[in-house]
Amino acid sequence: MKTLYKQFIAATLLILVVSTVLGFFLANVFYMNYTKKKTDQQQEDRAKEIVKVLDAMHHSGETFDRYLDSVSKLGYQIYVTNGQGDERFYGLPFKNEEFPEEAERVLTEGDVYHGISNFSTLNFMFGHFSNELQNTVGVPFEYDGDTYGLFIRSDTKLLASDFHTVLAGFIAVIAILNIVGMMMLAKQLTRPISKLTEATRQVSQENFSYPIDIHRKDEIGELSESFHRMQDQLLHNDRARKSFISSVSHDFQSPLMNIQGYADLLKTAEGEEERIEYAEVIERETKRLSNLTKQLLLLTSLDQEAYPLKVTDYRLDEQLKAVIRKYRWRMDEEGIELSYKIPVATVRADEELLENVWENLLTNAIKYNREDGTIGITLEQDGGTRVIISDTGIGIPEDEVSQVFDKFYRVDDSRTKEGTGLGLSIVRQIISLHGGEVAIESELGKGTRFIITLPSKEN
Repeated sequence: MKTLYKQFIAATLLILVVSTVLGFFLANVFYMNYTKKKTDQQQEDRAKEIVKVLDAMHHSGETFDRYLDSVSKLGYQIYVTNGQGDERFYGLPFKNEEFPEEAERVLTEGDVYHGISNFSTLNFMFGHFSNELQNTVGVPFEYDGDTYGLFIRSDTKLLASDFHTVLAGFIAVIAILNIVGMMMLAKQLTRPISKLTEATRQVSQENFSYPIDIHRKDEIGELSESFHRMQDQLLHNDRARKSFISSVSHDFQSPLMNIQGYADLLKTAEGEEERIEYAEVIERETKRLSNLTKQLLLLTSLDQEAYPLKVTDYRLDEQLKAVIRKYRWRMDEEGIELSYKIPVATVRADEELLENVWENLLTNAIKYNREDGTIGITLEQDGGTRVIISDTGIGIPEDEVSQVFDKFYRVDDSRTKEGTGLGLSIVRQIISLHGGEVAIESELGKGTRFIITLPSKEN
């Protein structure tokens, strides 16, 4: 497998190679178009100055040689010839002493030989350091009545001076440090990714508490924080799922056992009164199972990505009053007083789904109310539509208010009321599908208030 670390190092080396090649190419372009001609002109100027001095000197072989020898010691290679066998070298010897044909015109026609400018090599600017006779500048001069040519170039040793060695060493050190630095940076970047990879593997094995020791203030740090939040959510969902499975299993098992037990009793019942009593228990437990199954099916449907809403315009006030009539007997049975303010109001929504919302909220208000408690229902329409359902029941602990809408969540104290933990989750999903909002206000021991807000018909 190609790891990110290896890819980063490979990319760094590739960039280094490409930048080196590109830099070399640009340096060659600059050398060929500017430096080469400038160097040739400088060498021509030096040669003409030397020749001028030679013309002004008293001509003798000793002074001639002494002067050119002293010039060579200043960092030049010099070649003097008359083309008739008299040739002299001063300074460092040339590696290649082959005399080019173009240079003969210095002797025959008195032209200047531009060997440096015209010198070509496959190594481009490295030809500047080529120690060859043809890589020189030549000018003509007169000596003892003969025409001579003076060919000159800077000493190769001077060109490869200590400064150039230091510069080359500096570049090499920079390159090495860059490579080492990039390797360390790559390691620094990939280490937290490796940790996240291991954490992902642990999560896939349902270990949602695996620690991630990453403390960074960059994108990887943000990724680590997001991953940690995901772990917390997965841990919460896992616990809720297990709690739900345990609770629902109990909720299914209890009525099933009751149905089985009372069915057996019904077989051996002696009197009509006993049979009716057992049949009523079986009927009640059957309805309980039916309601649980209905909620599970509805919740599964709402979980689909695109639930098909059957939106129509209908009278919300009539729907609320119908739900109240449906459960009025339970309120009377519990001694709960109902007060409501429901003016005429029309909404555009899925009538069947919203009926589930009002039934869930009203049955909760009845189920968790206290004896001789009260329930209030208010309908308001001002732009949007707002329904408020309040009770004077047991309330919800402050630290659990934010969790009551979570799927499968049930407040511990409510389990004795035979709840499934699905009702409020269904409420929130239905209202969310309609583009509305659900708010809750509750105080332990004093009651709970649900505020449902639906958008206006125009929205």
